[in-house]
Amino acid sequence: MKPPRITRVVAAAGELAENPLWHPERRCLYWTDIPAGKIHVFTPANGEHRVVYEGPSVGGFTFQEDGNLLLFRVDDIARLGPDGRVSVVRKFSDDGMHRFNDVLADPRGRVFAGTFGDHPKCGLYRVDLDGSITRLFSGTGCSNGMGFSPDLKTFYWTCSTTREIFQFDYDVDSGELRNRKTFHSTPDADGIPDGLAVDGSGCVWSARWAGASVVQHAPDGTVLDRIPFPVANITSICFGGENLDQLFVTSAEEPGCTGETAGSLFQINLKIRGVNEFRSRIG
Repeated sequence: MKPPRITRVVAAAGELAENPLWHPERRCLYWTDIPAGKIHVFTPANGEHRVVYEGPSVGGFTFQEDGNLLLFRVDDIARLGPDGRVSVVRKFSDDGMHRFNDVLADPRGRVFAGTFGDHPKCGLYRVDLDGSITRLFSGTGCSNGMGFSPDLKTFYWTCSTTREIFQFDYDVDSGELRNRKTFHSTPDADGIPDGLAVDGSGCVWSARWAGASVVQHAPDGTVLDRIPFPVANITSICFGGENLDQLFVTSAEEPGCTGETAGSLFQINLKIRGVNEFRSRIG
């Protein structure tokens, strides 16, 4: 099968572009450049690219139901309003944590938030609607991509440190994760699993840092397809566009790279539909 066409839509997407998230009402894509402490927005309809936030590094963010962005930064959680103003919701840090990393809102408005820092002290946390934070587990130095199966019975979580994607039984009412199992173990030659997205049919898509690819997994973890990219460090992915059939892919710059490709934002017309991400309701 002929590989899908990959279009570079933003050349200067960031040194370490991460957490792409499609906003269906605004019809634009948001993402964070972690080292630069910036959040970018790209509007496919007119090609506009702008920066809407500059400040402390943002490891991940969600869209709040009230229209704000909820930022998970170095040592706090903050709201970014449509007017650009930032207000701290609460301070938070934990032993060995350098900053937050990938985050994901759940159907009830909670947020699952991973951390980045010292191995094995980092892990995954759940932020409940009142802002309380519960550590679910540790054992990693880099908590990464997450997603839900379409029936909301399974939660996926990526441990980049061990190169594994795990699955859990997920309780939508309580937010509890149970029965951790290995979904996929990534061989060294395939790179490191990073960001993650789940399509409408239940297939899991995994970005591969140092693997120059995005990998499609069947719901049982089997590798179905691999899309090669012209850059080594593919960081994260999300479905977007009018029909949620566009795959947006972020990347990171590479040591010694002199071209403009690494660190770009890419777009692929997959003709496979994703699902809208949930909105958070923290605070």
